[in-house]
Amino acid sequence: MPASPNPLWDIPTRVFHWLIVCCLPIAWWSAEEERFDVHQWTGYTVLVLVSSRILWGFIGSRHSRFTDFVVGPARLGAYLRGQGGRSAGHNPLGGWSVLLLLSLLLAQAISGLFNSDDVLFSGPLYYWADSDFRDAMGLVHDLAFNGLLALVCLHIFAVFYHQFKLKEKLLQAMLHGSALGRIGTEAPAPWWWAVIVVLLIGLALWWGLLQAPQSSLNW
Repeated sequence: MPASPNPLWDIPTRVFHWLIVCCLPIAWWSAEEERFDVHQWTGYTVLVLVSSRILWGFIGSRHSRFTDFVVGPARLGAYLRGQGGRSAGHNPLGGWSVLLLLSLLLAQAISGLFNSDDVLFSGPLYYWADSDFRDAMGLVHDLAFNGLLALVCLHIFAVFYHQFKLKEKLLQAMLHGSALGRIGTEAPAPWWWAVIVVLLIGLALWWGLLQAPQSSLNW
């Protein structure tokens, strides 16, 4: 369908979503194949993307903001009891799953900065922390990945259920911005705001990692 003047999901939100979809299998493959150069840069990408999405959740378009789809316990409980909860974007359970997904991605990316294979690769913050903290971050890295696997599987199941069983056009909206029955109520924020956010966060990460002692970066 033609793009709506008021898309449900703006361009930055859609780009973030599909880039994360690409990054997760690359991160898994690069770890399995011990391609730590690829794994490292994929982690940086995820960290910048997630940090940018979190900030976009406060300054972005209406339906990309957390205030639009994150509800309190009372409304979440009502939704789970089948008492309404429909919205233009995420339902109450979906809204909280977005927060959990972002939290796990952030934990995975940050903890990876302290990791090492004890042979050839050390993360850029490996020498910044003591051994106990590094061990804790290694555990977080493993647990966050397992949590991500479970949540991604649940997310795919939920999307397929709503897409094919309930006939809600989730995939179309995430591809095109809008779909029949899934149209935004306000004009989106300028997409170039998101470009500025990504550049600023990327530069901040670059500067911060350059300050790390014995950094393994080669910019």
